[in-house]
Amino acid sequence: MTTQLDFARVPFAADLAGHGDRPAVISDNFTLTYRDLVRRVDALALRLGTQRRLVALAAANDVDSLVAYLAALVGGHPLILLPEDKPAALESLVAAYDPDVVLRSANGETVFEERRPGTRHELHPDLALLLSTSGSTGSPKLVRLSSANLQANAESIAEYLDIGPADRAATTLPVSYCYGLSVINSHLLRGAGLVLTDLSVVDPCFWELFRTGGATSFAAVPYTFELLERVGFADMDLPSLRYVTQAGGRLAPERVQSYAELGRRKGWELFVMYGQTEATARMAYLPPALAAEHPGAVGIPVPGGAFRIEPVDGLEDGELVYTGPNVMLGYAETPEDLGAGRTVHELRTGDLARKHPAGVYEVVGRRSRFVKIVGLRVDLGQVERILGDLGVEAASAGTDQGLVVAVEGSHDTQLLSKVLAQGIGLPRAALELHAVEHLPRLATGKVDYPAVLALSTPALSETAPAGAGADGSGTDRSGPDNVRRIFRDTLERTDIGDSDTFVSLGGDSLSYVATSVRLEQLLGHLPPNWHVTPVRDLEQRTDRKTGGTMRRFFAPVETSIVLRAVAIVLIVGTHVGLMKWPGMAHVLMAVAGYNFARFQLSGERRPRFRRQLTSVARVALPSMAFIGVAYLITDRYTLANVLLLNSIVGPEAVTTEWHFWFIEVLVYILLGMTALLAIPWAERAERRFPLLFPLALTGLALLARYDIVDPGVPHPSPTLWLFVLGWAVARTRTVVQRCAVSVLAILTVPGCFFGDTNRELTLVAGILLLTWLPTLPVPRGLQRLTVLLASASLYAYLVHWLVYPLLAATSPVLAVAASLAAGVSYWALCTRVMGLLSRSGWRPFRGRLKQP
Repeated sequence: MTTQLDFARVPFAADLAGHGDRPAVISDNFTLTYRDLVRRVDALALRLGTQRRLVALAAANDVDSLVAYLAALVGGHPLILLPEDKPAALESLVAAYDPDVVLRSANGETVFEERRPGTRHELHPDLALLLSTSGSTGSPKLVRLSSANLQANAESIAEYLDIGPADRAATTLPVSYCYGLSVINSHLLRGAGLVLTDLSVVDPCFWELFRTGGATSFAAVPYTFELLERVGFADMDLPSLRYVTQAGGRLAPERVQSYAELGRRKGWELFVMYGQTEATARMAYLPPALAAEHPGAVGIPVPGGAFRIEPVDGLEDGELVYTGPNVMLGYAETPEDLGAGRTVHELRTGDLARKHPAGVYEVVGRRSRFVKIVGLRVDLGQVERILGDLGVEAASAGTDQGLVVAVEGSHDTQLLSKVLAQGIGLPRAALELHAVEHLPRLATGKVDYPAVLALSTPALSETAPAGAGADGSGTDRSGPDNVRRIFRDTLERTDIGDSDTFVSLGGDSLSYVATSVRLEQLLGHLPPNWHVTPVRDLEQRTDRKTGGTMRRFFAPVETSIVLRAVAIVLIVGTHVGLMKWPGMAHVLMAVAGYNFARFQLSGERRPRFRRQLTSVARVALPSMAFIGVAYLITDRYTLANVLLLNSIVGPEAVTTEWHFWFIEVLVYILLGMTALLAIPWAERAERRFPLLFPLALTGLALLARYDIVDPGVPHPSPTLWLFVLGWAVARTRTVVQRCAVSVLAILTVPGCFFGDTNRELTLVAGILLLTWLPTLPVPRGLQRLTVLLASASLYAYLVHWLVYPLLAATSPVLAVAASLAAGVSYWALCTRVMGLLSRSGWRPFRGRLKQP
């Protein structure tokens, strides 16, 4: 077994302390100096021990993963680095290599799983890092990198990018990806800072952090530039941006020219780069000055590296071969390979290339059957082998934009595409399957791969890579539901891209009801934060439906949806006199705050402000229209009701004029929260303290709840504290936080209804259900009805005041049913009207109606 003295240190990791109090990590809520970082690294390195051990790290873009990575390097422990969001890959590699320690990042701390006190492995003294080759996450074949590889590559990158201590890189790529890791290594080498985040470039919060963190660069793969165009990157004001790097696949020459010119105008540079995991990351870069003239070139070798072109029989162009200190030690396929020394001295890239008279190299094709899609290298032969193992004869072809597969015979291409996407790690949108009677073949009997590629759908949307289905899903889904079809139907949007989310597409609490139920039926299970999960990630989720008794007879429906449906039934039933169950309207106020936090608090300040005002209009205008009709045909209401002002100017005595108090108070609260969050310091505070901010508002609102401050609303009792308490519930992430919010509800609800214990118990129960249970089981026969009632809850609340008096004396049951049916009808009418207005381009109705 090896000891601590038997390994070569990685200098940039061992020398972090030399950068002193310079900022090493900048996040959205704290800054970590190099001195602080070293303290954390040393503590974990001490825990790992002095004997070298094989460590596996499931890494995310967070401080704990960075500390774990550096601790392994400092302690000399060879590290298998994997993405945190692929547990199956971790299980596969743990089974194949039997690491001594497994590290994970979870809930802000490192989970340390020590599988044995020492090690069972023979570890070569030069071995430092083990990475999956591009596109093969979970495969037992790993790239063996030495400490010298890591140091040399970091030095060459830092040299040609001229990275200095004042630079700060935003982490746009996973730390487990060799490109993303090279950004971290090269910046730590020079004492520069890392703006550490896992946010996407389509998230406005990313750009806010980019500006406030003073980031000077970010890394991009070709797909990133599609996202940049979608978010209006060209018009952004980014004064600190110094350069943008691009790798992970070929970027179209015209796009290289376009972004090089944009950078020239804006004062930053574009570095096009070329590399492979086997070269630790980078082999070549294109100097920015040459980008306009040679946009199709990969550039010149990185400092310390060299290229040669080796002739290939029968081809005009030869294979590009790279040599340099960053070339891997070799591959590992079994634990025994971890003790081997260098077996590779030069890297045969598999790419066909030529050298331009200007001295730059151009890659013109691939020698073997590999394509690189969204930064992942895909072995077309492996695709065929995966399907062959399933008894399916197939032929695969593709380009850097997408993969096309022909399968012989009658097969479920939707199911096969799921299996294949998971097996090779591709987004479903980059994969297209076609069932054919016979595979196309040449006269020689060999598969005609150009004919396979020609099967690709000719007309593809701009947001879907070539080779995807017409809806971008990767399969023909003209009939059954799919994620994009559901989003199109419920949000009335056609411009749905891979990185779009329910919230970014304008979803709100009404469309949330229908969307969530249809997605649940399609996918079998929805993650708690599906509404902010990108479309491509939802498309890749495995159908987890089971055949158990519970799942056969009950369907899980989100708690907020169930509460809305149950609440409207109990509210109407109580008003009719069929039952007595008061307190549900106040539960709905907490649900309204819960939904406000989920759907109205994302994005930059101005777009969010407009969206919040639109949300208020979606509540107020249909309500005012109906109350206006009620005002004209009855004598129960006044103009103050029509204008939603009765709670301010109406009588203190409870009369029919108070029928619509819930809508009035909700509109006041939504307007107040919109105005508050339009203030820059309040908006910053909410982003920095997402839970403490609504808890602080709850504390202020309790001043009115306990009559310490007069809110100026004569009746009913103040409800702002319930709204912001529901907001706080939506921001809880841990058991401790949920306990705190629960205790707050239990302590503050008693007494708010002047001794009406049943009403108070109902309110407490509703808040606790919202806090602790993400879903509730609903009999499958009632699932559709639950969804319908939840969707129409606002409208049923409005119209029941006119409907039930006509039937209550005849039959209370009939009165309740008619009120709910009328509410559903008004909901359907409003939805249709708003849909027509949305399609006509009237901006206040680009989304759907907001519900309480």
